[in-house]
Amino acid sequence: MEDKVELGKSHLMVSALGIGTWAWGDRSYWGYGKDYTFADIQAAFSVSIKMGVNFFDTAEAYGGGLSEKIIGELISNNHKDLIIASKFMPYPWRLQRANFRQALRSSLERLRLKQIHLYQIHWPFPPIPIETWVDSLADAYLDGLCLAIGVSNLNAEQVERALSVLSRRGVPLATNQVPYNLLNRKIERNGVMKICQDNQIQIIAYSPLAQGILTGKYNLTNPPKGIRKFIYKSKLLERSSELISSLKSIGEKYGGKTPSQVALNWSICKGTIPIAGVKNQHQAEENCGSLYWKLSKEDISLLDRISADIQE
Repeated sequence: MEDKVELGKSHLMVSALGIGTWAWGDRSYWGYGKDYTFADIQAAFSVSIKMGVNFFDTAEAYGGGLSEKIIGELISNNHKDLIIASKFMPYPWRLQRANFRQALRSSLERLRLKQIHLYQIHWPFPPIPIETWVDSLADAYLDGLCLAIGVSNLNAEQVERALSVLSRRGVPLATNQVPYNLLNRKIERNGVMKICQDNQIQIIAYSPLAQGILTGKYNLTNPPKGIRKFIYKSKLLERSSELISSLKSIGEKYGGKTPSQVALNWSICKGTIPIAGVKNQHQAEENCGSLYWKLSKEDISLLDRISADIQE
């Protein structure tokens, strides 16, 4: 397995696994400050780098900007070689292109950077059409405020619209960040994966472990905590039991790999870059164990068949 992947046509080379930092600073959903602290995040960050990860994805909306501040502090000490991605949130009250530029500059300030490697539009929210924000992305790219641009949560038709805008500006679209895992393979069926592959747009897969479901540590008697308990209802936990068993048995064939490591490796083998969230050193070590090996075609096909029966 290649240890580095190019982000589309950007010439930015990132590790095959990235770290998603939604939980870094988020108190309401993930419990930052109670279940884990800055010291835990710092340990996770350090071990991820030691194990070859150089790609960290954040957003201005994560923790109300605290995630970006945490990353800014972590990378301030001789970590300028890392690839940092962030996102602009098109809140409905942001009505002017000037709002985009101000949000970008605020992210740069929190990250302590002069230039973001990858800057993305977080969601295709109304009332402003995506064309306006994509055009603003192109401006930022041409002005040297970011080295590559991407989108997130865009469907196939919206990706086509984004490409139409960017083709007129002569700017490549590097990435589309979408949910993708063994419990959610919608992009394989709705045209998103195909249009991205056809146009050399790298898919960044968020929630690659289905927010913990694919780790194998949850079941009907031990469901996820908080809001996730309601998102991943008991029916899904029950239906995914065979898949979890298969992840465990397949992992044994590769020297005792965990369900998380097998699930992340499956995502990598599908040509995506999974960005797994980590809140402590143990999670970082486990997730990084998905690197530098590769599932066989037979095992990938087996997981495909089993997971196909669980898709909604």
